[in-house]
Amino acid sequence: MSLYCNKFIGIFITLALGLSACASVSTVQPVDTPSATFTPAPPTATSEPLALTVNGEGVTLAEFDAEVARYTAAQTELGNAVDSAAATSAVIDDLVAQLLLAQAARADGFTLDDDALQARIDSLAEQLGGADALEAWKTTHGYSDSTFQSALKRAIESAWMRDKIISSVPATAEQVHLQQILLYNEDIARSFLLQLNGGADFDDLAFDADPVTRGNLGWVPRGYLLEPAIEEAAFNLSVGEHSDVIATEVGFHILRILARDPARPLSPDATLVLQELALKTWVEQERGKASIVLAPQ
Repeated sequence: MSLYCNKFIGIFITLALGLSACASVSTVQPVDTPSATFTPAPPTATSEPLALTVNGEGVTLAEFDAEVARYTAAQTELGNAVDSAAATSAVIDDLVAQLLLAQAARADGFTLDDDALQARIDSLAEQLGGADALEAWKTTHGYSDSTFQSALKRAIESAWMRDKIISSVPATAEQVHLQQILLYNEDIARSFLLQLNGGADFDDLAFDADPVTRGNLGWVPRGYLLEPAIEEAAFNLSVGEHSDVIATEVGFHILRILARDPARPLSPDATLVLQELALKTWVEQERGKASIVLAPQ
């Protein structure tokens, strides 16, 4: 099991062809948010029933059901088993996130008028080989003209806000160069700690535990490691100092800080992880403040 955060940056499952983001919500870690209200306002006689609303903006039941079908088909094609409840939950999370981002984009001044939306549709048709090819694609994936336009507009708006959020991640950050001794038996780990406290060389013991890498984890910023206990210890150690034994689901760790830099350029991998964290945090915060109404499933 890796110490590093899962690496993904997209948040949407909507629309193939790269219309919104670059990964599905099946890769997104669950977000603990307040429970949404499950009592929708009844539709009027002339309106389409809604599956959910976010701050008063809704997604119709027909569009929602089609999205669940697309999600299930995509997961099946990838070889992933997914039940109806899991698919429904994933699509709800995805659409709520999209709506929150799209609303924030509009509030921040982003506009996408009908002409601009049509230009994007025309561009997609050209990429696919013409209007007939796009119509065939829409039919295959369960889109009507109206639901396709609605989903595309929402995807473009939400992607704009997503990009604004992740662009706020700085190019540099405080980082530590981290080395560890990782063992899978607590008694052995504590015997290593006794040796270190008695003056044994950390590199020698790290080699005994891992002859290939000697426990070198490289430079890491805050927010990059999966284990909070590892991160807390790492950023509270002085250069050259080693930690106590730290127990995690991975095993038993002893850390040493090789160097510290208050403003080291982020690696591409670390940038991606911190961008994902920024996006996830934004969605979690906005979802906690939003008025979300879900129809009974």
